[in-house]
Amino acid sequence: MTNLAIECSGVGKTYKEFTLKDIDLTLEKGQVMGFIGPNGAGKSTTIRILMGMVAQDVGDVRVLGHRMPDEQADAKRNIGYVSEDMRLFPTATLAWHMAFMQKIYPGWNPKYADELLRRFDLKSGQKMKGMSHGQRVKSTLLLALARFPTLLILDEPTTGLDPVARQEVLGAMMEVLADEERTILFSSHNTQDVEQLADSITFIDQGQVISSLPKDAFMENWRRVRLEVPQGTEVPQIPGVKQIQHSGSIAVVTTSSYTDETASLLSAEGGKILGTDTMTLEEIFIADVSASRGRAVP
Repeated sequence: MTNLAIECSGVGKTYKEFTLKDIDLTLEKGQVMGFIGPNGAGKSTTIRILMGMVAQDVGDVRVLGHRMPDEQADAKRNIGYVSEDMRLFPTATLAWHMAFMQKIYPGWNPKYADELLRRFDLKSGQKMKGMSHGQRVKSTLLLALARFPTLLILDEPTTGLDPVARQEVLGAMMEVLADEERTILFSSHNTQDVEQLADSITFIDQGQVISSLPKDAFMENWRRVRLEVPQGTEVPQIPGVKQIQHSGSIAVVTTSSYTDETASLLSAEGGKILGTDTMTLEEIFIADVSASRGRAVP
């Protein structure tokens, strides 16, 4: 039996104004993957294909061992899906929605649902139309989590939340995830949200996956090296360099393959290393996207 919760191979989908190209993506069971990309990069299209909402034009998609979209009914029994644009019945209470879910899903756990009510600071008797956006997001999370899905797919769940509500939602999610081993695909364009939750990270831009690594590998391998370059000397071209920015005699080299030898390789032509800086995940994401598009880092 495969240990992969998600497996995409050569997946593509063409629309009039957008094309998803050659998506290769794997997510192991028990892992949390952050799926990061700018707006319009292809995150939601990929997720719709994973959920069987649309069919890919080419490629193979398997979710929890089921081929999509043909076997989506079997897969969805064990998938919890939360999207920022999900709509609940506005005049119904959260309690009504909880009872409705319990009738549909045999795995619904009333005791755990009540515990999530407390953790998320929600009132079961409150109607959806009277809730804030943050409360509605937490309500959809409760409805997904309380039936113990094998795979949880979160499509931009924190979009549109104010900073306080966003931290409340993330805090509640982190508290829940600390208790249970879950497989999660977390889509977002906010690197800070993903960095708090993910074990591995995939960058997508313009319909293509540009990088996919464990989070620690991104943080350890990416560096900015500042060096002074003698007049008439070029910065050595070494593997892994994504960008080189010049300001007078100073060059800033962004690399995705930093090792103990990088500094000596860059200074081989007489350059003087001035310093080496770590990068935040947001800086790494911007640099990787900029490099893939063939332009300088802002």
